[in-house]
Amino acid sequence: MADFGATDLEAFRAEARAWIEANFPASLKGKPSPMAVEERMKPNADQEVWRKAMGAKGWGVPTWPAAYGGGGLSPAEGRIVQQEIARAGAYNPIGGMGVMMFGPTLLEYGTEAQKQEHIPPIVGGEIAWCQGFSEPGAGSDLASLSTKAEDKGDHFEINGSKIWTSGAQWADWCFCLVRTDTSKKHEGISFVLFTMHQPGVEVRPIPLIAGSSPFCETFFTNARAEKKDLVGPLNGGWTIAKRLLQHERSGLTGAGGGLGSGGKPLEELAKQYVGVDAQGRIADADLRTRLVNNAINWRAFQQTAIRAMVESKGNAGPSSATSIMKNAGTQLIQERQEMTLEIMGHQGLGWEGDDFTADELAAVRGWLFGKAFTIFGGSQEVQSNIVSKRILGLPDLTQNH
Repeated sequence: MADFGATDLEAFRAEARAWIEANFPASLKGKPSPMAVEERMKPNADQEVWRKAMGAKGWGVPTWPAAYGGGGLSPAEGRIVQQEIARAGAYNPIGGMGVMMFGPTLLEYGTEAQKQEHIPPIVGGEIAWCQGFSEPGAGSDLASLSTKAEDKGDHFEINGSKIWTSGAQWADWCFCLVRTDTSKKHEGISFVLFTMHQPGVEVRPIPLIAGSSPFCETFFTNARAEKKDLVGPLNGGWTIAKRLLQHERSGLTGAGGGLGSGGKPLEELAKQYVGVDAQGRIADADLRTRLVNNAINWRAFQQTAIRAMVESKGNAGPSSATSIMKNAGTQLIQERQEMTLEIMGHQGLGWEGDDFTADELAAVRGWLFGKAFTIFGGSQEVQSNIVSKRILGLPDLTQNH
Protein backbone atom coordinates (compact mmCIF):
# COMPACT_ATOMS: atom_id res chain seq x y z
CA MET A 1 0.00 0.00 0.00
CA ALA A 2 1.46 3.37 -0.95
CA ASP A 3 1.92 6.29 1.39
CA PHE A 4 -0.93 8.80 1.36
CA GLY A 5 -0.96 12.57 1.53
CA ALA A 6 -1.03 14.55 4.76
CA THR A 7 -4.83 14.84 4.79
CA ASP A 8 -5.33 11.11 4.36
CA LEU A 9 -2.76 10.35 7.02
CA GLU A 10 -4.48 12.65 9.53
CA ALA A 11 -7.77 10.92 8.79
CA PHE A 12 -6.07 7.58 9.39
CA ARG A 13 -4.61 8.93 12.64
CA ALA A 14 -8.09 9.82 13.86
CA GLU A 15 -9.30 6.34 12.91
CA ALA A 16 -6.38 4.65 14.70
CA ARG A 17 -6.83 6.77 17.82
CA ALA A 18 -10.53 5.96 17.98
CA TRP A 19 -9.93 2.24 17.51
CA ILE A 20 -7.26 2.10 20.21
CA GLU A 21 -9.45 4.04 22.66
CA ALA A 22 -12.31 1.63 21.99
CA ASN A 23 -10.26 -1.57 22.30
CA PHE A 24 -7.39 -1.00 24.74
CA PRO A 25 -8.45 -2.03 28.28
CA ALA A 26 -8.20 0.90 30.69
CA SER A 27 -6.70 -1.35 33.38
CA LEU A 28 -3.54 -1.75 31.29
CA LYS A 29 -2.91 1.93 30.66
CA GLY A 30 0.59 3.04 31.58
CA LYS A 31 1.68 -0.45 32.54
CA PRO A 32 4.78 -1.99 30.99
CA SER A 33 4.48 -4.57 28.27
CA PRO A 34 4.68 -8.17 29.53
CA MET A 35 7.98 -8.61 27.71
CA ALA A 36 9.10 -11.81 29.39
CA VAL A 37 7.96 -14.90 27.53
CA GLU A 38 6.56 -16.47 30.68
CA GLU A 39 4.40 -13.39 31.23
CA ARG A 40 3.07 -13.52 27.67
CA MET A 41 2.26 -17.21 28.11
CA LYS A 42 0.12 -16.48 31.21
CA PRO A 43 -1.83 -13.29 30.39
CA ASN A 44 -4.59 -11.95 32.58
CA ALA A 45 -8.08 -11.43 31.14
CA ASP A 46 -7.52 -7.85 29.92
CA GLN A 47 -4.15 -8.71 28.39
CA GLU A 48 -5.83 -11.50 26.48
CA VAL A 49 -8.60 -9.16 25.27
CA TRP A 50 -5.99 -6.71 24.00
CA ARG A 51 -3.94 -9.44 22.29
CA LYS A 52 -6.97 -10.82 20.48
CA ALA A 53 -8.10 -7.36 19.37
CA MET A 54 -4.68 -6.43 18.02
CA GLY A 55 -4.24 -9.83 16.43
CA ALA A 56 -7.57 -9.64 14.63
CA LYS A 57 -6.79 -6.11 13.44
CA GLY A 58 -3.32 -7.12 12.29
CA TRP A 59 -1.80 -4.06 13.95
CA GLY A 60 0.70 -6.06 16.01
CA VAL A 61 2.58 -6.24 12.69
CA PRO A 62 0.94 -3.30 10.89
CA THR A 63 3.00 -3.36 7.70
CA TRP A 64 2.93 -7.13 7.14
CA PRO A 65 0.77 -8.26 4.16
CA ALA A 66 -2.95 -8.42 4.80
CA ALA A 67 -3.03 -11.71 2.87
CA TYR A 68 -1.46 -13.39 5.92
CA GLY A 69 -3.38 -11.45 8.57
CA GLY A 70 -1.06 -8.44 8.87
CA GLY A 71 -2.25 -4.85 8.89
CA GLY A 72 -1.33 -4.25 5.25
CA LEU A 73 -0.47 -0.63 6.11
CA SER A 74 2.07 1.67 4.53
CA PRO A 75 5.22 2.54 6.51
CA ALA A 76 3.76 5.99 7.25
CA GLU A 77 0.52 4.47 8.55
CA GLY A 78 2.48 1.94 10.58
CA ARG A 79 4.36 4.76 12.30
CA ILE A 80 1.06 6.46 13.10
CA VAL A 81 -0.19 3.27 14.76
CA GLN A 82 3.03 3.20 16.77
CA GLN A 83 2.61 6.82 17.83
CA GLU A 84 -1.03 6.41 18.79
CA ILE A 85 -0.40 3.28 20.83
CA ALA A 86 2.32 5.15 22.74
CA ARG A 87 0.06 8.19 23.16
CA ALA A 88 -2.62 5.99 24.71
CA GLY A 89 -0.16 4.56 27.27
CA ALA A 90 -0.55 1.18 25.60
CA TYR A 91 1.86 -1.45 24.30
CA ASN A 92 2.04 -3.94 21.46
CA PRO A 93 0.86 -7.34 22.78
CA ILE A 94 2.05 -9.19 19.66
CA GLY A 95 5.77 -9.91 19.91
CA GLY A 96 8.48 -12.46 20.44
CA MET A 97 10.86 -14.09 18.01
CA GLY A 98 8.11 -14.92 15.56
CA VAL A 99 7.52 -11.21 15.02
CA MET A 100 11.04 -9.89 15.49
CA MET A 101 13.02 -12.43 13.47
CA PHE A 102 11.33 -15.44 11.98
CA GLY A 103 8.22 -13.88 10.46
CA PRO A 104 10.02 -11.24 8.35
CA THR A 105 12.50 -13.90 7.20
CA LEU A 106 9.79 -16.37 6.22
CA LEU A 107 7.93 -13.67 4.31
CA GLU A 108 11.05 -13.24 2.21
CA TYR A 109 12.28 -16.81 1.83
CA GLY A 110 9.33 -19.09 2.55
CA THR A 111 7.07 -20.89 0.13
CA GLU A 112 3.46 -19.79 -0.17
CA ALA A 113 2.36 -22.87 1.77
CA GLN A 114 4.84 -22.09 4.58
CA LYS A 115 3.63 -18.50 4.81
CA GLN A 116 -0.02 -19.56 4.92
CA GLU A 117 0.71 -22.08 7.66
CA HIS A 118 3.01 -20.12 9.94
CA ILE A 119 2.45 -16.37 9.50
CA PRO A 120 -1.23 -16.06 10.65
CA PRO A 121 -0.56 -17.64 14.09
CA ILE A 122 2.39 -15.26 14.54
CA VAL A 123 0.21 -12.29 13.61
CA GLY A 124 -2.36 -13.36 16.18
CA GLY A 125 0.18 -14.01 18.93
CA GLU A 126 -1.13 -17.55 19.19
CA ILE A 127 2.15 -19.49 19.27
CA ALA A 128 5.69 -18.90 20.52
CA TRP A 129 8.88 -19.52 18.52
CA CYS A 130 12.46 -20.10 19.65
CA GLN A 131 15.76 -19.84 17.79
CA GLY A 132 18.11 -22.81 17.43
CA PHE A 133 21.35 -21.14 16.34
CA SER A 134 24.20 -21.00 18.92
CA GLU A 135 25.89 -24.16 20.12
CA PRO A 136 28.48 -24.83 22.86
CA GLY A 137 31.16 -24.94 20.14
CA ALA A 138 29.58 -22.46 17.74
CA GLY A 139 28.90 -19.02 19.17
CA SER A 140 30.64 -16.14 17.45
CA ASP A 141 31.73 -18.61 14.75
CA LEU A 142 28.19 -19.80 14.16
CA ALA A 143 29.07 -21.58 10.92
CA SER A 144 31.02 -24.15 12.98
CA LEU A 145 27.72 -25.63 14.19
CA SER A 146 27.52 -29.42 14.33
CA THR A 147 23.86 -30.21 15.07
CA LYS A 148 23.13 -32.63 12.27
CA ALA A 149 19.99 -33.27 10.20
CA GLU A 150 20.01 -36.60 8.40
CA ASP A 151 17.75 -37.19 5.40
CA LYS A 152 15.26 -39.94 6.23
CA GLY A 153 13.19 -39.75 3.06
CA ASP A 154 10.05 -37.85 4.06
CA HIS A 155 11.69 -36.05 7.00
CA PHE A 156 14.98 -35.02 8.62
CA GLU A 157 16.25 -36.65 11.80
CA ILE A 158 18.00 -34.12 14.04
CA ASN A 159 20.68 -34.86 16.61
CA GLY A 160 22.82 -32.41 18.55
CA SER A 161 22.37 -29.51 20.94
CA LYS A 162 21.88 -25.75 21.07
CA ILE A 163 22.56 -23.23 23.83
CA TRP A 164 21.13 -19.84 24.85
CA THR A 165 17.86 -20.95 23.25
CA SER A 166 15.68 -18.08 24.48
CA GLY A 167 12.17 -19.10 25.48
CA ALA A 168 12.66 -22.75 24.56
CA GLN A 169 10.81 -23.88 27.69
CA TRP A 170 7.66 -22.07 26.49
CA ALA A 171 8.08 -22.35 22.71
CA ASP A 172 5.78 -24.27 20.39
CA TRP A 173 8.09 -24.22 17.37
CA CYS A 174 11.79 -23.76 16.63
CA PHE A 175 13.56 -22.29 13.61
CA CYS A 176 16.89 -24.03 13.54
CA LEU A 177 20.21 -24.14 11.70
CA VAL A 178 21.39 -27.70 11.08
CA ARG A 179 24.26 -29.30 9.23
CA THR A 180 23.16 -31.25 6.17
CA ASP A 181 26.58 -31.52 4.51
CA THR A 182 29.69 -32.23 6.59
CA SER A 183 32.10 -31.64 3.69
CA LYS A 184 31.45 -27.87 3.58
CA LYS A 185 31.22 -25.20 6.27
CA HIS A 186 28.87 -22.35 5.29
CA GLU A 187 27.49 -24.22 2.26
CA GLY A 188 26.57 -27.29 4.32
CA ILE A 189 23.98 -25.60 6.56
CA SER A 190 20.19 -25.76 6.16
CA PHE A 191 17.33 -23.84 7.81
CA VAL A 192 14.54 -26.05 9.16
CA LEU A 193 11.41 -25.71 11.30
CA PHE A 194 10.02 -28.22 13.75
CA THR A 195 7.63 -28.49 16.66
CA MET A 196 9.08 -28.41 20.16
CA HIS A 197 6.28 -30.71 21.36
CA GLN A 198 7.92 -34.02 20.47
CA PRO A 199 9.80 -36.71 22.44
CA GLY A 200 13.18 -35.95 20.83
CA VAL A 201 13.44 -32.45 22.31
CA GLU A 202 14.78 -31.84 25.85
CA VAL A 203 15.00 -28.33 27.33
CA ARG A 204 17.06 -27.29 30.38
CA PRO A 205 16.68 -23.66 31.58
CA ILE A 206 19.82 -21.69 32.49
CA PRO A 207 19.43 -19.43 35.60
CA LEU A 208 20.64 -15.81 35.41
CA ILE A 209 21.46 -13.19 38.06
CA ALA A 210 18.19 -11.36 37.28
CA GLY A 211 16.32 -14.13 39.13
CA SER A 212 14.68 -15.73 36.10
CA SER A 213 15.86 -16.42 32.60
CA PRO A 214 14.51 -17.20 29.14
CA PHE A 215 17.80 -18.91 28.23
CA CYS A 216 18.05 -22.67 27.86
CA GLU A 217 20.16 -25.58 26.75
CA THR A 218 18.26 -27.64 24.18
CA PHE A 219 19.08 -31.22 23.23
CA PHE A 220 17.83 -33.11 20.16
CA THR A 221 17.77 -36.90 20.02
CA ASN A 222 16.27 -38.19 16.77
CA ALA A 223 13.99 -35.15 16.66
CA ARG A 224 11.88 -34.83 13.53
CA ALA A 225 11.60 -32.00 11.01
CA GLU A 226 9.26 -32.51 8.07
CA LYS A 227 10.62 -32.01 4.55
CA LYS A 228 7.95 -29.38 3.91
CA ASP A 229 9.47 -27.35 6.74
CA LEU A 230 12.84 -26.88 5.05
CA VAL A 231 13.03 -23.13 4.36
CA GLY A 232 14.95 -22.27 1.21
CA PRO A 233 17.15 -24.78 -0.62
CA LEU A 234 18.98 -27.68 0.99
CA ASN A 235 22.40 -26.43 2.18
CA GLY A 236 21.24 -22.85 1.53
CA GLY A 237 20.52 -21.95 5.13
CA TRP A 238 23.48 -19.65 5.74
CA THR A 239 22.11 -16.88 3.51
CA ILE A 240 18.74 -17.11 5.27
CA ALA A 241 20.46 -17.08 8.69
CA LYS A 242 22.33 -13.87 7.85
CA ARG A 243 19.10 -12.18 6.86
CA LEU A 244 17.39 -13.36 10.04
CA LEU A 245 20.26 -12.03 12.17
CA GLN A 246 19.79 -8.68 10.48
CA HIS A 247 16.17 -8.67 11.64
CA GLU A 248 17.24 -9.80 15.12
CA ARG A 249 19.77 -7.01 15.58
CA SER A 250 17.24 -4.52 14.30
CA GLY A 251 14.48 -5.78 16.58
CA LEU A 252 16.56 -6.06 19.75
CA THR A 253 16.87 -2.28 19.98
CA GLY A 254 13.45 -1.28 18.69
CA ALA A 255 14.89 -0.51 15.25
CA GLY A 256 12.29 -2.78 13.72
CA GLY A 257 9.54 -0.32 14.55
CA GLY A 258 8.21 -1.86 17.74
CA LEU A 259 4.98 -0.27 18.90
CA GLY A 260 6.05 0.92 22.30
CA SER A 261 6.48 -0.90 25.58
CA GLY A 262 4.18 1.15 27.75
CA GLY A 263 5.32 2.06 31.25
CA LYS A 264 6.10 5.46 32.74
CA PRO A 265 8.59 7.70 30.86
CA LEU A 266 11.85 8.47 32.64
CA GLU A 267 10.94 12.15 32.83
CA GLU A 268 7.81 11.33 34.82
CA LEU A 269 9.73 8.93 37.07
CA ALA A 270 12.27 11.66 37.77
CA LYS A 271 9.57 14.15 38.76
CA GLN A 272 8.04 11.52 41.04
CA TYR A 273 11.24 10.41 42.81
CA VAL A 274 13.58 13.41 42.48
CA GLY A 275 10.99 16.19 42.59
CA VAL A 276 10.60 19.44 40.69
CA ASP A 277 11.84 22.99 41.09
CA ALA A 278 9.78 26.18 41.20
CA GLN A 279 9.41 26.12 37.40
CA GLY A 280 8.08 22.56 37.44
CA ARG A 281 11.29 21.14 36.00
CA ILE A 282 13.17 18.08 37.32
CA ALA A 283 14.98 19.42 40.36
CA ASP A 284 18.37 17.87 39.57
CA ALA A 285 19.80 19.97 36.71
CA ASP A 286 22.51 17.45 35.81
CA LEU A 287 20.00 14.58 35.66
CA ARG A 288 17.67 16.78 33.63
CA THR A 289 20.42 17.41 31.08
CA ARG A 290 21.33 13.73 30.80
CA LEU A 291 17.69 12.74 30.35
CA VAL A 292 17.30 15.27 27.54
CA ASN A 293 20.50 14.08 25.86
CA ASN A 294 19.38 10.46 26.07
CA ALA A 295 15.96 11.35 24.65
CA ILE A 296 17.57 13.26 21.76
CA ASN A 297 19.96 10.41 21.01
CA TRP A 298 17.15 7.87 21.21
CA ARG A 299 15.01 9.86 18.78
CA ALA A 300 17.95 10.22 16.39
CA PHE A 301 18.64 6.50 16.69
CA GLN A 302 15.02 5.60 15.91
CA GLN A 303 14.90 7.86 12.87
CA THR A 304 18.19 6.47 11.57
CA ALA A 305 17.01 2.91 12.20
CA ILE A 306 13.80 3.51 10.25
CA ARG A 307 15.77 4.95 7.34
CA ALA A 308 18.22 2.02 7.38
CA MET A 309 15.34 -0.45 7.50
CA VAL A 310 13.64 1.15 4.48
CA GLU A 311 16.92 1.19 2.56
CA SER A 312 17.57 -2.47 3.39
CA LYS A 313 14.35 -3.52 1.66
CA GLY A 314 16.01 -2.68 -1.64
CA ASN A 315 19.15 -4.70 -0.90
CA ALA A 316 19.75 -8.00 -2.64
CA GLY A 317 21.13 -9.49 0.57
CA PRO A 318 21.70 -8.79 4.25
CA SER A 319 23.14 -5.41 5.25
CA SER A 320 25.91 -4.81 7.77
CA ALA A 321 24.33 -1.52 8.90
CA THR A 322 22.32 -3.35 11.57
CA SER A 323 25.59 -4.06 13.38
CA ILE A 324 26.04 -0.30 13.90
CA MET A 325 22.44 0.10 15.01
CA LYS A 326 22.62 -2.86 17.38
CA ASN A 327 25.66 -1.45 19.17
CA ALA A 328 24.24 2.08 19.35
CA GLY A 329 20.77 1.00 20.46
CA THR A 330 21.85 -1.40 23.19
CA GLN A 331 24.12 1.23 24.72
CA LEU A 332 21.23 3.71 24.83
CA ILE A 333 18.96 1.10 26.42
CA GLN A 334 21.53 0.29 29.11
CA GLU A 335 22.00 4.00 29.76
CA ARG A 336 18.27 4.38 30.36
CA GLN A 337 18.27 1.40 32.74
CA GLU A 338 21.15 2.92 34.71
CA MET A 339 19.27 6.23 34.99
CA THR A 340 16.12 4.44 36.13
CA LEU A 341 17.96 3.01 39.14
CA GLU A 342 19.61 6.37 39.78
CA ILE A 343 16.24 8.11 39.76
CA MET A 344 14.60 5.59 42.10
CA GLY A 345 17.58 5.55 44.46
CA HIS A 346 17.45 2.84 47.13
CA GLN A 347 13.83 2.13 46.17
CA GLY A 348 15.11 0.83 42.83
CA LEU A 349 17.38 -1.73 44.49
CA GLY A 350 14.72 -3.86 46.17
CA TRP A 351 14.61 -7.55 45.35
CA GLU A 352 11.40 -8.52 47.15
CA GLY A 353 9.06 -7.37 49.90
CA ASP A 354 6.06 -5.11 50.51
CA ASP A 355 8.23 -2.00 50.86
CA PHE A 356 8.68 -1.85 47.07
CA THR A 357 6.20 -1.33 44.25
CA ALA A 358 6.03 -3.70 41.29
CA ASP A 359 7.78 -1.11 39.10
CA GLU A 360 10.58 -0.75 41.65
CA LEU A 361 11.08 -4.50 41.89
CA ALA A 362 11.17 -4.71 38.08
CA ALA A 363 13.79 -1.95 37.82
CA VAL A 364 16.74 -3.79 39.31
CA ARG A 365 15.85 -7.03 37.53
CA GLY A 366 15.57 -5.16 34.26
CA TRP A 367 18.94 -3.53 34.88
CA LEU A 368 20.57 -6.88 35.57
CA PHE A 369 18.98 -8.59 32.56
CA GLY A 370 19.88 -5.57 30.41
CA LYS A 371 23.56 -6.46 30.78
CA ALA A 372 22.88 -9.28 28.32
CA PHE A 373 21.83 -6.85 25.56
CA THR A 374 25.43 -6.18 24.55
CA ILE A 375 26.08 -9.94 24.42
CA PHE A 376 23.14 -11.71 22.80
CA GLY A 377 22.19 -11.20 19.18
CA GLY A 378 25.89 -10.84 18.41
CA SER A 379 28.17 -9.34 21.06
CA GLN A 380 29.39 -5.75 21.01
CA GLU A 381 32.84 -6.97 19.96
CA VAL A 382 31.49 -9.13 17.11
CA GLN A 383 29.42 -6.24 15.76
CA SER A 384 32.44 -3.92 15.92
CA ASN A 385 34.44 -6.45 13.89
CA ILE A 386 31.67 -6.58 11.28
CA VAL A 387 31.62 -2.79 11.06
CA SER A 388 35.39 -2.54 10.73
CA LYS A 389 35.69 -5.20 8.03
CA ARG A 390 32.49 -4.92 6.00
CA ILE A 391 31.67 -1.23 6.28
CA LEU A 392 35.00 0.51 6.90
CA GLY A 393 37.04 -1.96 4.84
CA LEU A 394 39.74 -2.28 7.50
CA PRO A 395 42.12 -5.27 7.37
CA ASP A 396 41.33 -8.37 9.41
CA LEU A 397 44.26 -8.42 11.86
CA THR A 398 43.18 -11.80 13.19
CA GLN A 399 44.48 -13.37 9.98
CA ASN A 400 48.04 -12.59 11.11
CA HIS A 401 47.85 -14.47 14.41
